[in-house]
Amino acid sequence: MPTTFRAYLAEVLGTFLLVLFGCGAVHAAVLTGAQSGLWQVAIVWGLGVSFAAYTVAAVSGAHINPAMTIALAVWGRFSWAGVGPYIVAQVGGAMLAAAALFVIFSPNLAAREAAKGVKRGDPGSIVTAMCYGEFYPNPGPISTSPEPWSDEKWREYQQLVPFHVAFIAEILGTAILALVVFAVSDPRNPAAPAPFLAPLVVGFTVAALISVIAPLTQSCLNPARDFGPRLFTFLAGWGSAALPGPNGHGVVTVYILAPILGAIAGGGVYDHWIRPALPPIEK
Repeated sequence: MPTTFRAYLAEVLGTFLLVLFGCGAVHAAVLTGAQSGLWQVAIVWGLGVSFAAYTVAAVSGAHINPAMTIALAVWGRFSWAGVGPYIVAQVGGAMLAAAALFVIFSPNLAAREAAKGVKRGDPGSIVTAMCYGEFYPNPGPISTSPEPWSDEKWREYQQLVPFHVAFIAEILGTAILALVVFAVSDPRNPAAPAPFLAPLVVGFTVAALISVIAPLTQSCLNPARDFGPRLFTFLAGWGSAALPGPNGHGVVTVYILAPILGAIAGGGVYDHWIRPALPPIEK
């Protein structure tokens, strides 16, 4: 089997692990109350990143994120020829994880929809679609409240996070993530952790970012993490409630374009502002 094909399979597996743990934690929190507070969800997301990196980084580099793949290509750290196949693999892995979670959480999903008085596919079914794709503002407080779904209350709630806030939050968050990824993977950086610790640093960075940004946008940072599960829910009965969902163009602008722009910006800040000040590698 060609090495490049193994790298694509590794990206499928790595993104599968990331989404299985991360979206799995969201399922457990929203549907069963298993997690206590946002940090518990955030740290599982971070550990999912670390587990995926430890599993597949030696084969594919563990991009597990189209925004990171594109940023690495823009700044000359990855071949453009591999960008398309990597993104397809990442989205595919995310969809497979969403399908697995759908199978094991189906009774809980149906119970939550019944408790909220919504029918899957109606606008109010974002109370369960949020376990897969992402919406702004974060529907978590509405989904977990004992009150039935109210279109009027959702419209009022939406005023808390307008489009420009969500867009800026996703750019900023992904820029910071890319900045850290570029820093910890740079052999010229004397402050970088040992290679076996780098996945933990990146994972904790993801957890910290989620704990700040998730109350606003659910903290995407990764187009595959959103689009793969969102596409699955569209096909699995949520329809237009999931794609495009109540945010309209936000599915593209906030959850695809913003992370890509952020990752490119963060990588550029490191390569052009920080890296030139580092000592050269001693031969």
